[in-house]
Amino acid sequence: MTAQKIILNEMRNVSLTAYLQDAGGEFGFSRRPAMLVLPGGGYAMCSDREADPVASAYLKAGYQAFILRYTVKDKGLWPQPLEDYEQAMALIAENADQWHVDPTKVAVVGFSAGGHLAACAATIAEHRPAAAVLVYPAILKDIVDMCAPGMPYPHEHVTSDTCPCFLAAARDDRTVLIQNTLSMEIALADKGVAFESHIYSYGGHGFSTGDDWIITNSVCPRLPRWVPDSIEWLGEVMGKFTRNGFTEPIAALSMNADFAPVLSVECSLRHLRGQSDAAKAALAPMFAAIEAVAQARGFSVEGLMAAVGSNTAREILEMCQIPADMIRDIDQALHGMINQLEV
Repeated sequence: MTAQKIILNEMRNVSLTAYLQDAGGEFGFSRRPAMLVLPGGGYAMCSDREADPVASAYLKAGYQAFILRYTVKDKGLWPQPLEDYEQAMALIAENADQWHVDPTKVAVVGFSAGGHLAACAATIAEHRPAAAVLVYPAILKDIVDMCAPGMPYPHEHVTSDTCPCFLAAARDDRTVLIQNTLSMEIALADKGVAFESHIYSYGGHGFSTGDDWIITNSVCPRLPRWVPDSIEWLGEVMGKFTRNGFTEPIAALSMNADFAPVLSVECSLRHLRGQSDAAKAALAPMFAAIEAVAQARGFSVEGLMAAVGSNTAREILEMCQIPADMIRDIDQALHGMINQLEV
């Protein structure tokens, strides 16, 4: 492994530290996923406790790891931190071959104020990450305005194009109240964006990875699990990183399947009913199963379809006990069909 510190802006003390592992040779892959770490610190500093320890966790999982020390208040105000992020992501993309990075699998993890920056990256940035991990993120007006004036409130900018998000926080956080994480969750849910959330019973603020040597207060014993859980979740949405490269993502289309380029069983029934005759033919087993349930329970077919319209085809097929291999065949058939968005 090699380490490089790249100065992005000397005047504002902005730097990108790159921890790079080999690929090729004994390894069975040529590219790795990458994680860009955004430490917290109220936009007044970039915490060391949320920098190298976090990078190390993702390095261990096979990622290339980058730490961005962005502009803080004594050097400049918003949108300079976001501009620093954009510059860092552009640099990673530009050097993807040299740094053995798959540019489609670059995620971001941010803490507190860094969590605010990561949430902005997920919602309004030009260079969107493939996924965002938000740890006790500052989201709401009170805490965001306290950090620095004129910054966006990320939950107000969530759209169907927001990348999948993983959230972790402690219920008893007195610095960044848990309502910040909950508000972000609700915004993601409202827009149909894939997310996973872990709210631990106690742990306060600033627990970083939750390791014993780094925490400054008592934490729930389950809290350190957020790190391996986030890595497993990233494997679901970006593809698991293995000796043979990346597996196929198992939840990628669930992030916004109704808006994906092609159809899949992760699309909602309501959306699929407006698609082509070929798509409806591929889904014939699902429609037959719904009709059978409606007949058995005395429901109208149209009424039952409306009631379960928000469910995905996969959920309905599984509820109707359609065999897994048949679901897989239906999914593959749908993948060959263009999604008609105006339905």
